[in-house]
Amino acid sequence: MWHRTQFSLESRRQGFHLVTDEILAALPELQRVQTGLLHLQLMHTSASLTLNENADPDVRHDMTLFADKLAPANVAGMQHTLEGPDDMPAHVLASLFGTELTLAVERGRLLTGTWQGIWLGEHRRHGGARKVVATLTGE
Repeated sequence: MWHRTQFSLESRRQGFHLVTDEILAALPELQRVQTGLLHLQLMHTSASLTLNENADPDVRHDMTLFADKLAPANVAGMQHTLEGPDDMPAHVLASLFGTELTLAVERGRLLTGTWQGIWLGEHRRHGGARKVVATLTGE
């Protein structure tokens, strides 16, 4: 079986956000897959997808703090500034964290570790809703 769909994640403030439940809600077809793969592709260059801690929100706070230090706004010499001081740092973070995830599926569920969840890294102050293309394959 192959299934592809596109959906949007709600608009969020800058930072890292647990979006596992929002993604699962957009993919009822996942329940039909016994063994397979789910590929998620974020259709943006200023946000990211990553797999990380799903229980303690302090981890998302600390990751946001780290990302701000890793790619600060207003770095002297930046040339891509027409879309605001947070745009070029957002592109850097999207490249570093990545915009795609591929996850195993088993018995209708994502095969993730106990403390793993899907994060959206929103790297813009006003990024808006984010489009995701999900491709599900399996039997």
